[in-house]
Amino acid sequence: MVCPDELEARPGFMRTTTFKTVPFLATAALITALLALSCLPKPPADSGDITITLYGFSIMKESLEKAIFPGFTAKWKQEHGQTVQFQSSFAGSETVTNQILRGAPAEIAILSIERDVQRLQKDGFVTADWHSLPAKGIVNKTPFVIVVRQGNPKGIRDFSDLAKPGIRLIHPDPISSGGAQWSILAIYGSELKKSEEDKPKALQTLSAIWKNVISTPGSAREARTTFELGNGDALITYELEALLMKEAKAPIEVVVPQSTIFSEHPACVIDKNITAAKRALVDAFMQYLWSDEAQQAFVKFHFYSSTNDAFNQANKDFGHIEMPFTIEYFGGWDKAYPEVIEGIFRDQVQRK
Repeated sequence: MVCPDELEARPGFMRTTTFKTVPFLATAALITALLALSCLPKPPADSGDITITLYGFSIMKESLEKAIFPGFTAKWKQEHGQTVQFQSSFAGSETVTNQILRGAPAEIAILSIERDVQRLQKDGFVTADWHSLPAKGIVNKTPFVIVVRQGNPKGIRDFSDLAKPGIRLIHPDPISSGGAQWSILAIYGSELKKSEEDKPKALQTLSAIWKNVISTPGSAREARTTFELGNGDALITYELEALLMKEAKAPIEVVVPQSTIFSEHPACVIDKNITAAKRALVDAFMQYLWSDEAQQAFVKFHFYSSTNDAFNQANKDFGHIEMPFTIEYFGGWDKAYPEVIEGIFRDQVQRK
C-alpha cells in the first residue's frame, strides 16, 4: 500500500482538488484517513518472538543449547508470554573475540579468558562493569586434565610425563584458543607448585612438552575431534571435554594431574550491539546464568558452579585434584598473559 505522503514525494505527482458531491467527499475523506492509519508504525506486539544472539567459546555449546537456552525460554514465556529464540556461534575464545571486534552481531559473549573481555572493553564493545555481575562475572569453571588412549599404553600419570621422548600430543593453538592458554598455565603452574617455585625446571618441562605437540587445532573442541579421529597419544583439555568423551563411550581414560589450574569463564554483554528495546531481556538472561537452575545445569554438563560449591558435589565424575590453583596464582590475567603466555611460552618456548 502506498501512503499519501509517499505519493506527494514522487516526481511528477500533483495533488488535485475535485468538486464532486458531498457523499463522494465523505467517502474520500474516510479512505484517506484509513490510508494514513495504515502508514503509521506498528507498536511491537508483546507476544511476538524475539532473538538473543550469543557467541561462545567452543565447549559452551552443549550446556547452552541443551539446557540453558531452553530453561530461560520457558521461564520468559511463562512470565511474559513472549517466545525467545537464540542464535549462537561457537569457536575458540580468541577467534570469537576477533569476530566481535570485526562486527559480528553478538549481544552476549561467554569467553574462555578474562583477557578477551578486556580486549572488548578496550575497543568500546563492553562498556558496563561486567565484574558487577554475580561471581564477578565468572559463569562457570573447570580444571585442566589429560586424555589418553584406553589402557594408557604410554603410562602417562601427570603433565611431566608428556615430556617423555616419543609422546605425540594434541594441543589447541594459543593464538586462537583460550583453552590453549589455560593449558600452558596449567603445565607451567603445575611444575612451579610441585617444585616449590623452581622456574627453570618449570620452563624445561614446558619446553619438552611443547616439542612433542604434533597438532594445534583452532579450539579445544577441534583438538578433541582431532584426538577422537585417532591422532596422538594424549590430549590436554578441559575436564568437561574429557567427561563428555567418556559419556560418548570413546575408548579413552582421563588422567587428573597432581596439580592443575581451574579455568574461569567470563560472560559479558556486548553493550555496543544492544538496543534499548532489548536491554531488559538481555539483562534478564544474564542474571539467569547465575540462577540456581542454570548453575545446576552447568554442573550436569560437567562444569563447576561458580556460585555454590554444594552443587558440584552432585557430579560424582569430577576428579580429585591434590594441588589445585587458579589464575590468581600468577597474579591474575594482567600478569599471567605478559609474563607467562608471552614472556615464557611465546618468547622462550614457541620461538625456539
